[in-house]
Amino acid sequence: MIICKTISLLKLQLNLIKEKQLSIGFVPTMGALHEGHLSLVRASISQNDCTVCSIFVNPTQFNNHEDYNKYPNTIIQDICQLELAGCSILFLPDVEEIYPEGILSNKKYNLDYLETILEGKFRPNHFQGVCQIVEKLLVIVEPNQLFLGQKDYQQCMVIEKLIELMDKKRDIELEIIPTIREKTGLAMSSRNARLNETEKENATAIFKAMVHIKNYLNEKNFDELEKEANELLQKNGFEKIDYIKICNASDLQEVHSRKLNQKLVVLIAGFLNGVRLIDNMQLI
Repeated sequence: MIICKTISLLKLQLNLIKEKQLSIGFVPTMGALHEGHLSLVRASISQNDCTVCSIFVNPTQFNNHEDYNKYPNTIIQDICQLELAGCSILFLPDVEEIYPEGILSNKKYNLDYLETILEGKFRPNHFQGVCQIVEKLLVIVEPNQLFLGQKDYQQCMVIEKLIELMDKKRDIELEIIPTIREKTGLAMSSRNARLNETEKENATAIFKAMVHIKNYLNEKNFDELEKEANELLQKNGFEKIDYIKICNASDLQEVHSRKLNQKLVVLIAGFLNGVRLIDNMQLI
């Protein structure tokens, strides 16, 4: 695996690949890799000649500076895992390499209602920061395929919107890979590293709450199901719950009753001992 810490070195390597007309798959990450990330890498490897993974903790998408400072850093372990998985190139830049003129930007991405609901509502400007870094990375890497995890359901929709907003000549295929879970049902997340074993067990309440909603979807009204899920999380130590919402799977508009053939998804975000956890589950 080739490790590139600068854009110029990465482009040099990518130009050699493009000269051979080989396909490129791209997996953007913030490090602290787990099996969920590696499933994206393996998916890319299975579909492309070359797989590029980036590790960059992007400061512009954190509206909580403490959260940014506490984000796990396991770079040595990450490199070993990527090498074992068969990743071709690791892009490992620092903040100055990505933002040589500073992190402030006047560019505004028109994400419409997507940045005012759910994650957008509780993390102001988060998706603007996500689009800022993902656009930069896509322009640098110019991949044929972009691989993202379904755990960040709303973010996947935002990135899909971003690709539409970008230069139409950029033909990037977005691949969404299913969430990887622990045996307990807990969605794998880099933030899980900040939880002790008891907290990890309590965190499974999110999965249990989603399963409860799915099991009783046809028997109870949605408001009642969301209330019961909230109570389950509180009983398991969640001190703050940002949202528990049943939404239309295609556009994330909140729904309050089921319609025939309507695909639904439940999305949850809450704090457990100061660690913010998110998850989702398709219901139909």
